[in-house]
Amino acid sequence: MSLAVPHVKTEVRAHSWQRDEDDWYIENRWCSERLFVEERFDGEILDPCCGSGRIVKAARAAGFIASGSDIKPRGYGGGGVDFRSITRAVNVCSNPPFDVIEEFARHACTIAERKVAIIFPTRRLNAAGVWLQQLPLYRTWFLTPRPSMPPGRVALEYERNGKEPRGGKQDFAWLVFLRGFEGRAETRWLHRDKEKQR
Repeated sequence: MSLAVPHVKTEVRAHSWQRDEDDWYIENRWCSERLFVEERFDGEILDPCCGSGRIVKAARAAGFIASGSDIKPRGYGGGGVDFRSITRAVNVCSNPPFDVIEEFARHACTIAERKVAIIFPTRRLNAAGVWLQQLPLYRTWFLTPRPSMPPGRVALEYERNGKEPRGGKQDFAWLVFLRGFEGRAETRWLHRDKEKQR
C-alpha cells in the first residue's frame, strides 16, 4: 500500500547565486538609507568599494558629502583605486569584499579620522572576535529583515527591471568603529521599515 502525497506548489523567493570572482555583492538600498538616518556621521564619507554607488547615493540623499572609488571600474566613482593606497579619510562607509574584511577593517580604522562602518556577515562574528576586540568597535546594527545581497551583475539586472531582490537567507550587520573609543560596543537592530524601528 502506498500513500499519495499531494504536490504543494510553493513560491521560492530566495536564491543561491554563483560566487562572484571579485567578491562583489550589492546590498539592498534600505541598508544604507536606514543607516544614515539612525547613525550620526560628522564630516565627509568615503566608500572605497563603491561598486554601483548605492552607499554614496544614500549618504548624499541624507545630506552628507560623500564620494566613492573602487579597485575596478563598475560604473560609479573612480575605478582603479586600491583601498590600501588611500592614506586619509574622515569617515569610511562600505560593503567591502568579505574575503579581505579583516585587512579592510584594520586599514579603514587606521586612516579614518572619525567613524568606519562596514557591512559584515554575522555568521563570521564569532571567528572574528579576536581581531574585532583589537579595534574600536562602537556599535553593531543587525539588519532586519535579512537583506538579500546578490552578486553585482545580478543586483544590477534587478535594478534595470525596477526591482530589488528579496528573501535573503544570511544575516548581516553594520559594524561601526569610532576612533579612540574604548568602551563596550552597543548592539542595536536596524529595521528596513522606519516605523518598526525601536
